Amino acid sequence: MQDREKSRGGREYRSLVELPEEILAQIFSFLPMCDRYSVSQVCRSWSQTMASPSVWTCTEVSCESGTEDPGFQQFCKLLRKVQRLKIVLSDLKEINNRNTAIKILNYATDRDNRLRTLCVSCTGEFPLFYSGEDILRSIESVCLNKASGLSLREVDFRDMPFTLKDSLIRNIARRSPDLQKLYINNQTLVCNVTAETIKEVLALCPKLRVLGVFYASLSEKVLSALLEPQRPPFSLLELYCERTDKYIPAISKEFWTSLCARHPLLSVNTILNHTLPAKKILKILQPGIPIKNLELITYTYLVREIGFVAESYCSTLEKLVLQTTSSEELNSALISLALCCGGLREIHCYCVVSQDVVQAFLSSCPHLWRYTLKTVKEPHPWRCTVLR
Repeated sequence: MQDREKSRGGREYRSLVELPEEILAQIFSFLPMCDRYSVSQVCRSWSQTMASPSVWTCTEVSCESGTEDPGFQQFCKLLRKVQRLKIVLSDLKEINNRNTAIKILNYATDRDNRLRTLCVSCTGEFPLFYSGEDILRSIESVCLNKASGLSLREVDFRDMPFTLKDSLIRNIARRSPDLQKLYINNQTLVCNVTAETIKEVLALCPKLRVLGVFYASLSEKVLSALLEPQRPPFSLLELYCERTDKYIPAISKEFWTSLCARHPLLSVNTILNHTLPAKKILKILQPGIPIKNLELITYTYLVREIGFVAESYCSTLEKLVLQTTSSEELNSALISLALCCGGLREIHCYCVVSQDVVQAFLSSCPHLWRYTLKTVKEPHPWRCTVLR
């Protein structure tokens, strides 16, 4: 605290207490809720700075045992100042944690709120037969509250593992015509969001440019809304593919060609779950899709599929995750992929490979910065290697 600090203008400060409010506010914005309370007790100046809107612009609140402390109570009303809110729910078995999350959501969406981004993430253990109904009802309730003036730009439910309903997604879209990013590809066992709902979302939210969704919620008819001439550039489509996709027609190569021609900067991230029938993989992975990130979590023999990926996505692929079976044929396929996909930044293969495979990626992929390639079996979990 006694070390001298220099401002941009060159003035020296003998302690942090002397720093200008705008610098303190920037520092305080990185603190978790409990530490913000402790800092606000240091002096009157710091307490006043803690009320600055810039402290609360981006806020992450962890709902865990001990959250209901004086700091939480003191700062609840300041949550109206939050523009980007992330609620992290730890240990859903604790009803107090869930109630805290609901309170945070209600405060942040109260009258005169500034909330534009909402992310809900769940970690830790899950109680048996818990469907998250209380959390989902609370989110839908704030969407239905017209008095709050809520209008979101970004919604991220990827780490909220509850089965989402049509009514929730429709109400979010109806309240947020300026929505730009919507992630509802949360990898649950069941997808209850229908294609008709996604079609309505695209109609209600003309500025939407990023969509994360179950493959089962899409069709060529739904995505045809993106081909309309007045539609602004669409940049990212995230797809989660699982067992129900075996009952629906795959999006054709011709449609992907039309979509990419209409949106030349489009990128596609795709996860194929192990419940997806193997024969469906290459029906979904059509040539010409601008695949950026691809995860084949299938536990099946993937040599043919890896060859297809190397041939079809060599100019766009940046990240590849594989859970498959070791073999000499796999090693050869991976070496060929390394030679073709020079733009690859990450490769994670969760089976043992040869040293030649490791060397092929290191020498042929100059942008590679992280990989999981093991030449001997290791205890779970396997740690990745970071190059830079």
